[in-house]
This record gives sequence, C-alpha cells and structure tokens, in this order.
Amino acid sequence: MAREYLQENQPPGVPPLPLTGERTLPDVPEENYWFRRHLAVYAWIAERTAGKRVVDMACGEGYGSDVLATTAASVVGVDANPDAHEHARLRYVRPNLRYERDLVESFSEACDAVVFLQTIEHVQDAGAILEHFKSMLTPGGVLYASTPNLLTLAPPGAEKSDNPWHVREYRATEFSALCEAHFERVEMLGLFHARKLRAHEIAIRLGWDSVHEALRLTKPFYDRFTPAISAADFRLGEGNLDRALDFLAVCHA
Repeated sequence: MAREYLQENQPPGVPPLPLTGERTLPDVPEENYWFRRHLAVYAWIAERTAGKRVVDMACGEGYGSDVLATTAASVVGVDANPDAHEHARLRYVRPNLRYERDLVESFSEACDAVVFLQTIEHVQDAGAILEHFKSMLTPGGVLYASTPNLLTLAPPGAEKSDNPWHVREYRATEFSALCEAHFERVEMLGLFHARKLRAHEIAIRLGWDSVHEALRLTKPFYDRFTPAISAADFRLGEGNLDRALDFLAVCHA
C-alpha cells in the first residue's frame, strides 16, 4: 500500500493537505525539490509585480499567492478545489491577499498581471484559457505562464510523462508558438539547476547513481539532501531551452 504524505507542522486550525501529485505542497520533506522548483519562479515574478494588482490562477495550496503578496498591491489566489481553497484561506492571511474558489475559465477580475504556473499542461483548451487571461489584463499587463519541459520530464522519445494529471506537455517551440498565437510579445525563459543541484547533476553524469546504490547510501543521502534544497538551487533565465526543467513565458498584452 502506497504511503500517504501529509503536510507537517501546520498552524493551529489549518487542515494539512495530502500529497496527491496534482499540486505541489510545502511542509512535506519528500516533496521539497518540487516545492522549491516552483517557489523559485514565484519569487522571480514577485520582484517584477511589485505594486501591481495580481491574480494567481490555479493557486493550489496558496504559498505562491502569499509570496506574490509580499510585493504586490493586491493578490487574488484562485483555485476550484475546496480543500486547497480552505487551506489557503486559513494558512496565508495578509490584508492585500484574498482567495476565491472558482474555475480559471470563469473567474474574471481586471488586473495588471496574471500568474499561471505549472497548470497549462492540465487544461484541455489552452488557447481559450490564454484568451481569457488576456481579457483580464489592463493595458501593458503581463501574463506569467510556466510549464514543464516535455524533453526533460518524460522518458526519451515519449510524447508525455506518466503524470495522470497532465493533458499535454510541451517542447519549447510548441509552448512558445502557443503563447505567441495569443500575445503580441512573448519572452521565453528556462528554469535550470544551480548550485548544489547543478553539482548533483554533474555527479550523476559521472556515475553517482551506481555509487550510492552499491554503498547502500541512497536513502540516508537523499533523506538529507532533498530537504536541504532551496529556491537558490535553481536559476531562471536564458539558456538552451531544450535542457530546461520548466519554461516561463512572459506574455505582454
């Protein structure tokens, strides 16, 4: 029977969420790599949305909306899942932050920026979603949309990973073309490993996987290594997008 992972050490009155694979969560040590991978992008966007009105679509557990609210004039976190919405509403409380339970297809509020991270791969009609977001943006507004790179997420040659929540996964050229069909100007950035994750990547190329297995170090090593990963162990910027972990499209209306 598969182990169920629940968030640890939640504040009083805040129900912990289970890790299902549909969304990433903080406060689950085994999930820390994915949480920090997402957090790095939220932190980058927060620096660029200071003083703006922001809508965080498909906000999940709510941690990203909370990060955005540290700089933004206002943030609305939108998610349709009742458990995630209730958790976010109770867990992250700021005067400039609120959470709305709604579908990304139907929620609409004028804003300066829409944030839509690691979710477009979950939707059936991505073009319609992008048009809806564009309609919400004020003149000069920006959509920040990210998605995992098919080439680094799925096995070589596969058209999709085994993630059951994903409808479609994109190559860099495919994601760029999708966004450019709906926005006048699109900047494409990639998320890459940095610092200790980059060192770990090099170690794997040099045969680390066979070494830790032979020495029976796998579990004790990763029990310490994974929780120690931070957002600083990722780099968002230009580079060979075919090797990126995720893509971030900065779409100007």
